[in-house]
Amino acid sequence: MNKQSAITASPLHVSVPHDSAIKQVAGRADYVDDLPEPEGTLHAYLGLSSRAHAEIVAIDLDAVRVAPGVVGVLTAGDIPAENDISTVHKHDEPVFAHRVVEHHGQAIFAVVAVDREAARRAARLARIEYRDLPHITDIAAARAAGGQLVTEPLKLERGDVEAGFAASQRRVKGTVTIGGQEHFYLESQVALAIPGEDDEITIQASTQHPTEIQVMVAQVLGIPHAAVTVNMRRMGGGFGGKETQGNLFACVAAVAARKFRRAVKLRPDRDDDFSITGKRHDFVVDYEVGYNGDGRIQAVTATYAARSGYSADLSGPVTDRALFHADNAYWYPAVRVQSQPLKTNTVSNTAFRGFGGPQGIVAAERWIEDIAYALGKDPLDIRKANFYGTDSNNITPYHQVVEDNVIHRVVDELEQSSDYQARRRAILAFNRKSKVLRKGIALVPVKFGISFTATWHNQAGALVHVYRDGSVHLSHGGTEMGQGLHTKVAQVLADAFGIPLEWVKITASNTGKVPNTSATAASSGTDLNGMAALDGANQIKARMGTHAARLHGVDPAEVVWQSGGIRVGAKLMRFDELATSCWMHRVQLSAAGFYMTPEIYWDRSTGRGRPFYYFAYGAACAEATIDTLTGEYQVDRADLLEDVGRSLNPAIDIGQVEGAFVQGMGWLTTEELWWDQKGQLRTHAPSTYKIPLASDVPRVFNVRLAEWSTNSKPAIGRSKAVGEPPLVLGYAVVEALSMAVASVADYRIAPRLDMPATPERVLFAVERMRREGAAT
Repeated sequence: MNKQSAITASPLHVSVPHDSAIKQVAGRADYVDDLPEPEGTLHAYLGLSSRAHAEIVAIDLDAVRVAPGVVGVLTAGDIPAENDISTVHKHDEPVFAHRVVEHHGQAIFAVVAVDREAARRAARLARIEYRDLPHITDIAAARAAGGQLVTEPLKLERGDVEAGFAASQRRVKGTVTIGGQEHFYLESQVALAIPGEDDEITIQASTQHPTEIQVMVAQVLGIPHAAVTVNMRRMGGGFGGKETQGNLFACVAAVAARKFRRAVKLRPDRDDDFSITGKRHDFVVDYEVGYNGDGRIQAVTATYAARSGYSADLSGPVTDRALFHADNAYWYPAVRVQSQPLKTNTVSNTAFRGFGGPQGIVAAERWIEDIAYALGKDPLDIRKANFYGTDSNNITPYHQVVEDNVIHRVVDELEQSSDYQARRRAILAFNRKSKVLRKGIALVPVKFGISFTATWHNQAGALVHVYRDGSVHLSHGGTEMGQGLHTKVAQVLADAFGIPLEWVKITASNTGKVPNTSATAASSGTDLNGMAALDGANQIKARMGTHAARLHGVDPAEVVWQSGGIRVGAKLMRFDELATSCWMHRVQLSAAGFYMTPEIYWDRSTGRGRPFYYFAYGAACAEATIDTLTGEYQVDRADLLEDVGRSLNPAIDIGQVEGAFVQGMGWLTTEELWWDQKGQLRTHAPSTYKIPLASDVPRVFNVRLAEWSTNSKPAIGRSKAVGEPPLVLGYAVVEALSMAVASVADYRIAPRLDMPATPERVLFAVERMRREGAAT
């Protein structure tokens, strides 16, 4: 470690490389499957259901047990305690199905063998006899069958909706279908369980929620939480898919490790990962909107039906969050929205970047589009006319006041910097002359609430150690999945202590160091863990400052922390010198930091509260060209402006915005989940499920942060969250495609593209425009 200079520039609010960037490029970054395996490690593999809904009549596993390399087989009867891993404790999600299977790909048993290939091959030798039961795979079928729900729905209401409709000059009714999405993390689900003394067990897992894994393993094994230690250094992507979905793999590995008293690893193939794990919820939103001739909305009613899957998982909070974002950036004088989390015989859908919020926003943008085409106006004009006010017209459907509303400035700035108006005029002129190719342009906003809506999750802990050479060790409750969380928190600590960034060492997330952690989700990882780490640093700094004052015989008020160390009167002590002195004088240099988000509360029973600490804002302008003969298209340009407050690390934040936009664009254009009539997912590999390629990135891609923004709330460094909000900006591409499609009927008919807006759907929409345009 190099000696510290007298002055160290603050590493906060500047671009520094991701802590794993070089290791990842060089192939030196270790993931769970890269870790050295203990001698004698066994490998497990899951045996899956080949039916969507059926009774299990008989299971013959004899051929599995005698297959080469097989050590044993696990079924529901081998679970030591509870055969349940339901995250909301509804006892509706077994580790292994016992009498009934409820989706194609549900785990029924596991094979444990000396190597992974032997386990994989043996798992396919099982002979299972089923008695088929009626199965439901989509929202329409679920509604037709009576609409069984997996959890309690939510209703939000504000104002007199009936009076609002009565006063409206116009109305529009419609339905929008919004598809689901596979997480497609680069690193698949994986867990390694290592038995210890007595009932102790250590889990190495690729998870966004180490405490969730700890709780579930303890529940399944019937042991205390303290007997389970979960370790997680980094994930190869998560996007919400590793918040609860890792429970199954960790618990199966743990049961096998306990039974055979050897380490056990479980990692599924990509195809099986697709079939076993939940997706982003697809929605069908039915809506009615009352509005006036100027485009101002007077009343909104909507029902948000979601394909939840066979168990509750996180469908309750996900569909709740869709309602929280049903307004996007718009003021509704009267509103009534309700959720419908429907049970289906498909894998249980789960968290995905945005957590239901993007679906709520997309539906709001759909009726904005409907109003624009009905009035013959630019959709951007309708958006502006309905924006939340700053001093009035600023109450959300859940009765929270929208404070620090900067959406007007964000949109106005992007409209100017993207040259939106001139480009739109040029596109209108191009479409009048072009027979085959048509263009579209759109500018859409986003307002995104930041905090867990389950208030108790808004807390974090951190363990900070200062060593006598001045180096700093940190463990916090967040997890690193590529988003740069560890780098940002290290920047926070380096700034707090006034030391070089390289002096801060962040170790793996570990339940034995920081207990009772929340998931790294809801875009809150830096907000929560950064503040917890800062609290720990401040505790240590207070002790060090008291020591320095006593050492030099000065008043504590004369002790001032500054970059490079601590000034005691006229003398500057370097941080490393101070650390050594503290150790010599028996000053504690360790602290457990803690933070809980202030001001927030939520009463689900009344639909009222302040569930969000603050809002993040953004806007995107996208331009696209379609081929009206084939439906194929390309995204020509995208301009993004994102409000991240005072950025802790602009380079990382810009990367997050870029990646989120492309992921959102993929969700809404090319990524299609398709189940066949037997309830089997057929898009279960890269050959059939199309995530965006490098060639799909907009030809011109301009991304900027709103450098003038500062969070009005005292969040860490006055920054704002960046993980989820920009994903919704991908909807600008759908709006641009919609304009191109609408040009076929001279913009007289709303195109109403369902999503994903694949080339097939674009072509069908073009043909509908031709038919309906000719009829009018």
